[in-house]
Amino acid sequence: MLYTNPDHFMLKPSLATIHCEPNWRWKKRDKPMPNYDLLYVWNGEGTVVLNEKPYDVEKGNCFLFKPGDVITATHIPQNSLILTYIHFDVTETPKLVPQAHRIIENTINFESLLTQYVRLFLIKTFGAEIEAKLILKQLMIHLLREEQEKEEQMNDSSNRLLETIREVANYIQQHPGEPHTIESLATRANLSQRYFSEKFKQIIGQTVKSYIVYSRIKRAEHLLHFTGMTVTEAAYALGYNDLHFFSRQFKKHTGKNPSEVR
Repeated sequence: MLYTNPDHFMLKPSLATIHCEPNWRWKKRDKPMPNYDLLYVWNGEGTVVLNEKPYDVEKGNCFLFKPGDVITATHIPQNSLILTYIHFDVTETPKLVPQAHRIIENTINFESLLTQYVRLFLIKTFGAEIEAKLILKQLMIHLLREEQEKEEQMNDSSNRLLETIREVANYIQQHPGEPHTIESLATRANLSQRYFSEKFKQIIGQTVKSYIVYSRIKRAEHLLHFTGMTVTEAAYALGYNDLHFFSRQFKKHTGKNPSEVR
């Protein structure tokens, strides 16, 4: 709805800010939602079920129900919901439509727009319909902007994670002889051990432990082939105190004994 002309919004008389009664509930309609309905939670606790998907709601939760949606809702009587709802239609097919559910982060601006919209129709206000359409457009822009910013934050976070994991993998390659552990590498990445291990395998394609071994064996091949080191010297240089264990790992990864490469 980013590119929708405000004149294409069709306002409906169904709008209000309400304090729901203790026994309030939104029962399933005989027919699906006939138009758009912007619903915002100011306070309280409850559950909204949208097309069979439940959402636990409290302050800041916002829904944009669309034509054809099936909705039910209940709340906790001891902490009744306070809601604003605005029904409307659009005379053209919108190119961009906000997500069905969002938790509003900038509640002050959003709540101010909702308040302005509802107040326009409490009394007969000059130019109310024109202004209401402009406010409705602003509300849609607000929702779409939050989605865009959230997506950009996720992309930035994903890129930073990718760089972090690759930096750790590069560090392992450059220092294959160090006594690397998942704990020490996760600390270097400033991530929990479990999350670090999961993302490392996802991004690098190997577990942390297998990548450490891979890096050591690749370095061992170079040392044996180009530097003239003995098998024992190469093994100790790469942190192996057990020569037989080193030889087994070397053959497993290269198909050759260390002495053959040397």
